[in-house]
Amino acid sequence: MTIVILNTGCANLTSIRIAITRLGYISQITSNPDLLLKSKKLIIPGVGTAKAVMNILHQKNLVDIIKNMKQPVLGICLGMQIFCRFSEECHGTKTIGVLNNTSTILLKNSNLSLPHVGWNYISFNKPHRLFTNIKKKSRFYFVHSYIVPVGKYTLATSNYGIPFSSVIQKNNFFGVQFHPEKSGDIGSQLLKNFLEI
Repeated sequence: MTIVILNTGCANLTSIRIAITRLGYISQITSNPDLLLKSKKLIIPGVGTAKAVMNILHQKNLVDIIKNMKQPVLGICLGMQIFCRFSEECHGTKTIGVLNNTSTILLKNSNLSLPHVGWNYISFNKPHRLFTNIKKKSRFYFVHSYIVPVGKYTLATSNYGIPFSSVIQKNNFFGVQFHPEKSGDIGSQLLKNFLEI
């Protein structure tokens, strides 16, 4: 199985690759359009800004390729946020638009500092293949200031002053606001579940 980690120029590419290798899978880091199209699974990591990542995707003519993919795609943190049609980050950035009526917004709460960094619970009410062998109210590692609001594509929520989407799905597009590659055994289980979809 060909697993591609999209090279977005962010810092956590290697940690995702190591996490996948520990699960017994081989992956490659690339932004080659042909390899993306031939992949069985695509993982879009995210550390940085929506504007920087979208600039890279436009430079490499990848926006439409990603948007039209039929194989399972996992967006991690910013990689999930760019599935929206628009991000408030960097004074407004047009993003991929898989979730065409959804925008990424700043996680606003006057009592809590940003970014939201550390371990937090996710809460899900419906069974899903992504949650196989994951207990309700499991904790994952978060680092972010922007969120995808809770909506019809939300599979799980977390709370940092306000509730937000911690896991989303629309068709073959899956997103997690947390970093499974930094979330220990529970993060490994979620990655394994995605790779087995």
